[in-house]
Amino acid sequence: MENHKLQIALIKGDGIGVEVTDAAIAIMDRALNKTGKKEFSYHRISAGASYYRETGYDIEPGGEAAAGRADAIFLGAIGLPEVRYEDGTEISPHLRLRDRYQLYAGVRPVRAYPNAPRRLADARAGEIDLVILRESTEGLFYSAAVHGRGQVIDNREARDVLRITRDTTEKLHRFGFALARKRKQRGSQGMLTCVDKANVFTSMAFFRKIYAEIAPEFPDIRTDYNYVDAQALDLIRRPWDFDVLVTENMFGDILSDLAGGLVGGMGMAACAEIGDETGLFQPAHGSAPDIMGQDRANPLAAILSGALMLEYLAEKTGNPGLADASDLIDTTVYRGFAENRLHPVEFGGAMGTRAITRELLEML
Repeated sequence: MENHKLQIALIKGDGIGVEVTDAAIAIMDRALNKTGKKEFSYHRISAGASYYRETGYDIEPGGEAAAGRADAIFLGAIGLPEVRYEDGTEISPHLRLRDRYQLYAGVRPVRAYPNAPRRLADARAGEIDLVILRESTEGLFYSAAVHGRGQVIDNREARDVLRITRDTTEKLHRFGFALARKRKQRGSQGMLTCVDKANVFTSMAFFRKIYAEIAPEFPDIRTDYNYVDAQALDLIRRPWDFDVLVTENMFGDILSDLAGGLVGGMGMAACAEIGDETGLFQPAHGSAPDIMGQDRANPLAAILSGALMLEYLAEKTGNPGLADASDLIDTTVYRGFAENRLHPVEFGGAMGTRAITRELLEML
C-alpha cells in the first residue's frame, strides 16, 4: 500500500462543518508529510441540509455508493434546524450511510487535557481518559436510519422500533473487548463496562447476555456492568474509574455528550464509526449555524477525528506510518494544551478555527 494514494470521501456538509473539515485536512496533510507519507486524495461529495434546500436531495446522486468505494469517509457536520424532511425530522444522510455500510462501532474518546476547562472540582478529573463505544446502526436509532421505519398512526400514536440483533451485538462486544485490550497495552486499566437497561427491557437483557457470552474470549480484560441511569450518575461521581463503555445507540448518544461536557465541551468530541469494510469519521458536534463563517468554531474535534481515521487506515492497510501520523496529531494537541498554547473561543479564549489550525501547523 506504500505507493497507493488513499482516497477519502469528503462530505463537508453544513454550517461549521466546512470550516472544521478544512482545518482537519490541513493538519492531517502536514502530519503525513512530517512522517514521510503521501497526502490523501479527497473526493468531495455534496450532502446535507443546504444541498437538500437547493436540490431536494440530501446527498448528490451516486454519493452514497461513491462514499463506500473510498478507503474512508470524513464528514464535517450535517443539518440546519430550519431545513427538515416532510415528517419534521432533520436532514440526515449520514445516518443512512451508517445503515448502508453497517458502521456499527461508534468510538467516542473522552480525554481530559491540561489547562482545558474541568467541570468537576475533584483533582482526579484531570485523569479522565475513557472511550464510549456506541452501537451505531441499531438500537432506537434503527427507526431513524431509513425513513418509513418510524410510524405515526392516524395522527394519534407514534412508534419507533428498538432493534438489537445477535450478529451486530457480537461484533460490537468483540470490538469493545479488543479496544480495551489495545488500550491496556498502552497503559489503561483494561476494562469493558456493559451499559444497558437489562432490568427493564428484554432487548437490553439480550444485549447483556451476549456480552457475557463473549467475555470469556478475552480473559485478560476485566468485565463490568452498569445500568444506564446509574452510569450517567457515575460519569459525574467517578468518571476516572472507567475505561471503555459499550452501549446501545441512543444511550451512547446521550452519554457521550454528557462525558464530552466533563472535558471541555463538544468541540473536543472526536468520533469514529467503523464497520467491517469502511469507516466514517466526524466531530460529534453539530453544524452550529449560529457561528458559521465567524471563525469561532473549535476545530479540535474534527482534527482528533482525523487522527482516528489515520489510526484506522493504518490497521486497514497494514501501513504503520499512518499510525505514526495519528500519534503525532494526538501528542501535538496534548502538548498544545500542556504548553498553554491553545485557547479556543469555546473555552473563553481568543483563538478561533484559523488561529488554532495555524498554531498546530507551526507545532507540527
